[in-house]
Amino acid sequence: MNNQWFSKIAVWLVIAMVLFTVFKQFEPRSAAGNSSIGYSEFLDEVVAKHVKSVTIQEGPGGTEIQAVTNDDRKLRTTATYLDRGLVGDLRANGVKFDVKQREEGSLLMTLLVSWGPMLLLIGVWVYFMRQMQGGGKGGAFSFGKSKARLLDESANTVTFADVAGCDEAKEEVKEVVDFLRDPQKFQKLGGRIPRGLLLVGPPGTGKTLLAKSIAGEAKVPFFAISGSDFVEMFVGVGASRVRDMFDNAKKNAPCIIFIDEIDAVGRQRGAGLGGGNDEREQTLNQMLVEMDGFETNVGVIVVAATNRPDILDVALLRPGRFDRQVYVTLPDIRGREQILNVHMRKIPAGQDVNPNVIARGTPGMSGADLANLCNEAALMAARRNARVVEMQDFEKAKDKILMGPERKSMVMPEEERRNTAYHESGHALLGKLLPKCDPVHKVTVIPRGRALGVTMSMPEKDRYSYDSEYMLSQISMLFGGRIAEEVFMKQMTTGASNDFERATHIARDMVMRYGMTDALGPMVYADNEGEVFLGRSVTKTTNMSEQTMQKVDAEVRRIIDQQYALARKLIEENEDKMHAMAKALLEWETIDAEQIDDIMAGKAPRPPKDWTPRTPPPAGGPGSGGAPAVTAEPAHTAV
Repeated sequence: MNNQWFSKIAVWLVIAMVLFTVFKQFEPRSAAGNSSIGYSEFLDEVVAKHVKSVTIQEGPGGTEIQAVTNDDRKLRTTATYLDRGLVGDLRANGVKFDVKQREEGSLLMTLLVSWGPMLLLIGVWVYFMRQMQGGGKGGAFSFGKSKARLLDESANTVTFADVAGCDEAKEEVKEVVDFLRDPQKFQKLGGRIPRGLLLVGPPGTGKTLLAKSIAGEAKVPFFAISGSDFVEMFVGVGASRVRDMFDNAKKNAPCIIFIDEIDAVGRQRGAGLGGGNDEREQTLNQMLVEMDGFETNVGVIVVAATNRPDILDVALLRPGRFDRQVYVTLPDIRGREQILNVHMRKIPAGQDVNPNVIARGTPGMSGADLANLCNEAALMAARRNARVVEMQDFEKAKDKILMGPERKSMVMPEEERRNTAYHESGHALLGKLLPKCDPVHKVTVIPRGRALGVTMSMPEKDRYSYDSEYMLSQISMLFGGRIAEEVFMKQMTTGASNDFERATHIARDMVMRYGMTDALGPMVYADNEGEVFLGRSVTKTTNMSEQTMQKVDAEVRRIIDQQYALARKLIEENEDKMHAMAKALLEWETIDAEQIDDIMAGKAPRPPKDWTPRTPPPAGGPGSGGAPAVTAEPAHTAV
């Protein structure tokens, strides 16, 4: 910002000096009002007694004579030398005269006025050329310079202590840091420093944070740049930036170069719809050469991050360039607890906040999701003017993130509320009766996000694979909403469209991808379904005959029909529980796992802890009010 202000002030100073010089150049002719005459004409005026006073000013450059006539006209003339006879002529004709020595400042001003414009033009030209070049800092001619930013050690305070939930990835990068600190430890055993380290993982898992911690721990120069900073509309600019970046890195070796989102420049060459891109491919080619080409970059380690490793060029991933790939996966329950502990240092947490309980209720969340959860909990506490963030704030924040914000102001007709209550009761009932379904933890008919109601299930532990019985139970549970509408409301609504879509997708994957049917066996029938814009083939090949496709459709239909029949049978056999659950939802709007267990056991459900009776809506009128939602354990699956 200071450089920008300095540049603006300098420009205005240059403009002011140019204007001053121009005005000064014209001042003797316009402002002074003197008339220039020849020396002989001046002598004629003296002899004719037309001059009453004269001022003679002598200097190194000649003699300047200024005269005042009888009618107060001002005359000016110059001579290369002082005429000794002039004094006699002046005395003879009664002219008063005075002789002065010219000041050096006047000569300097004359020289400045004469040569000033030329010198200023040269200065302005040099100044603007330097501004356009910019030295790699945004000038018009600096687009070939690297945009990598050198991180200052004092500005980057992130260390390995600030990174949690990825212990294996931290061990991998710690080895790189140790090599930079003490290379002799590895070199004496024949080991060499890795040239490239690729961080791979889903979005939000902490790849960039892990790279920052490397910079904070290594205490070596750290250049950071994004993959999109290389590519421009002019062919060859990206390659020039790559060369300049590695040249700067060599001067600061040993050092680390971090390239975030490297897939922007490292995508497969010559693949995808429309062929290759000359600028991007030349940039990638230059990067390949710099990392492992004819010249070896000793002491320069390239750390890159991406969440799309499948589209990277194979030449970029080979040993010698990116020697190792570090997978930063979604954290497990222990990793989530560690991440929550890191983020809870920044907020005043209450005594009842248990990170272990929160971690158990947030399966599938990334580090970024957990950071957002802590922030939302702090905002919840601020809204109720609390001094600390309590457990109820975390529970409400989880509900908001997983299910969407509550829309209590939405007015629903009573019939539609009853339909939604039976719909969600059907999901919840099947979730309790089917053997492999995740435990149901909350059911609500309060509209959240785009849904009119939500049934939330939370797994008891992290899942990394699914068996066929679990998937079949999921299909049956998804059909519970439509079946409840048919059996108890005698109608069909559009609310089950997403349920059908998900159920069909699961059944088709079981048949075509996972080989979970006896009729078609362990064979994959879903080939070549990649996006053409991501470097995949333009044409789509099908390895199935029409007869096989008919068998696939028949198996999908068989699975869906069987699970639909099973779901309908269970709902019809538990009609009393369906009525009790729907009644509880209409009265309290939200029920949790304990209340659902009471209903399944045939007991009257206990009222919510913070429930207060609401005024029933007028008969036949809309009813959307009610008690606030009861907080419970968060959801993993929302139906």
